Amino acid sequence: MNASGWVQLFLFLAALLLITKPLGVYLFRVLDANGKTFLDPVLRPVERLIYKLFGVDPQAEQDWKQYSVAMLIFSLVGMLFTYATLRLQDHLPWHAYVDALPNKNTLNATLSFNTAASFTTNTNWQNYGGENTMSYFSQMWALTSHNFWSAAVGIAIAVALVRGLARDKFKTVGNFWVDLVRLHLYLLIPLCIVYALFLVSQGMIMNFRPTTTLTTLDGGSQSIVQGPVASQVAIKMLGTNGGGYYNANAAFPFENPTPLSNFVQMLSIFAIPSALTYYLGRMVKNQRHGWAVWSAMAVVFLATTLVCWWSEARGNPHLDEVGVAHVGNFEGKEVRFGIFNSALFANVTTDASCGAVNAMHDSFTPLGGMMPLLNIQLGEIIFGGVGAGLYGMLVFIVIAIFIAGLMVGRTPEYLGKKIEAYDVKVACLAVLVLTFSILGFTAWAAQSEWGQAGRNNSGPHGLSEILYAYSSTTGNNGSAFAGLTGNPTSGDFAGDARYNVSLGIATLLGRFIMIVPCLALAGSLARKKLIPVSSGSFPVAGGTFVVLLVSTILIVGALTFLPALALGPIVEHFLMRAGGPLF
Repeated sequence: MNASGWVQLFLFLAALLLITKPLGVYLFRVLDANGKTFLDPVLRPVERLIYKLFGVDPQAEQDWKQYSVAMLIFSLVGMLFTYATLRLQDHLPWHAYVDALPNKNTLNATLSFNTAASFTTNTNWQNYGGENTMSYFSQMWALTSHNFWSAAVGIAIAVALVRGLARDKFKTVGNFWVDLVRLHLYLLIPLCIVYALFLVSQGMIMNFRPTTTLTTLDGGSQSIVQGPVASQVAIKMLGTNGGGYYNANAAFPFENPTPLSNFVQMLSIFAIPSALTYYLGRMVKNQRHGWAVWSAMAVVFLATTLVCWWSEARGNPHLDEVGVAHVGNFEGKEVRFGIFNSALFANVTTDASCGAVNAMHDSFTPLGGMMPLLNIQLGEIIFGGVGAGLYGMLVFIVIAIFIAGLMVGRTPEYLGKKIEAYDVKVACLAVLVLTFSILGFTAWAAQSEWGQAGRNNSGPHGLSEILYAYSSTTGNNGSAFAGLTGNPTSGDFAGDARYNVSLGIATLLGRFIMIVPCLALAGSLARKKLIPVSSGSFPVAGGTFVVLLVSTILIVGALTFLPALALGPIVEHFLMRAGGPLF
């Protein structure tokens, strides 16, 4: 842990703070302030045309059930569209290029289902190597499109829940189709155009050239896949999607050319989730509350990042005998970025349900690898995915306020809304579904031959690989330990579909069985009467609130997942420190 790392960490947090307010104000104008933005002269006619073509009345609002149905229909149609594109990619444009892909035949029905479910849910888990499996058309038409759609859906759900908090005796929470259109036109597309141009300026490729074959220094040959990379990377980071164009993701030079691109990519992952906390404060007319939520997120982010960085910098004591332990753990790291940037990237991407990686988490030390795993298991709420982080955090706030009410013997109250039994039930349902999916699927795979066959390691690390996979898919993160074979093409279980299917189902459960209760909570809160905040109301700003919220998050996570973590990374840590065998 050196001075350079501390300086970079300070710069990262400072830059995040600087962009939070202006982007939050812009979000407020796009979504809840009559739509007055500097882009109106250009985009207003386009917006009106879209409403006319699709028969949308922008003045008509929906209750939470109608909002939910619209969201589910849109997601289902998008998933079917992606599935069909992947299954038919041999017959779609650039099919000649597909013929050259070494793994094109691995895109079977179950892998196509897994991929379609993954991209629909903003997870972007990849049981394939992108450059060896997907055509240019599939990358752009199916996958990059979903990066926009799923990101907009997540933000829309958060916005609906915030409206529920801000409104007084309303039956509606907005119009899903209007939110979807405005988020694309005024936020995601303009930002990604500018962002993609910046990435190209850093050396990221953006072309439609065929695969290039080069002669290596030792006289061999190497094939390098080209393609429209910058456009996909821009939305994969801003939309916290994470699906890499290349199998090595942000560790590949074409996806992450320079230290500056590495820094900006990390910052862009947190940009919209951070701005949404300011949007929350503006909507509920309590900006201090928005900053308190931001602070709670920042506290947990710093804690897990520092533990991960410390563990990776400390290295593996097994290397003491050869005198290199002091340099830290460089296994699985991209040497251009080093230990600190690898640890920071790993925590940013798992805090924000992004899933992009610039190092292989499977090669992290036990405690270093446990931090990204814990980030996901806490519910992806530490800034979190675009939208998903805020609505997940609001669920925890409801639970925290309920606990505070029990402790003082008063009816729980949050921002002038009384928290009743129904609200607590739907909040608990949103949390419990993650537990059911992660631990249930992990237990099934860990005791099954097909599940054990997919591991790259035995022992506690092998359990961590399985646990991480189902945590990542249920949490809609998409990153992997990179040690689990989820789409076996050889061995006794070649062609076995159970990982593809179960991981795909986990993504759907983690997304939609959490979203619907959140929308139900939005509808319940919107119908309530706003009551004046009194001296007896629990303060939702300041240190006391931050401590209560962070404690609730950690206690729920610890009580739920500590036994599984104890059998995986924690016992592996003690084995490593004792000098015993790890696998």
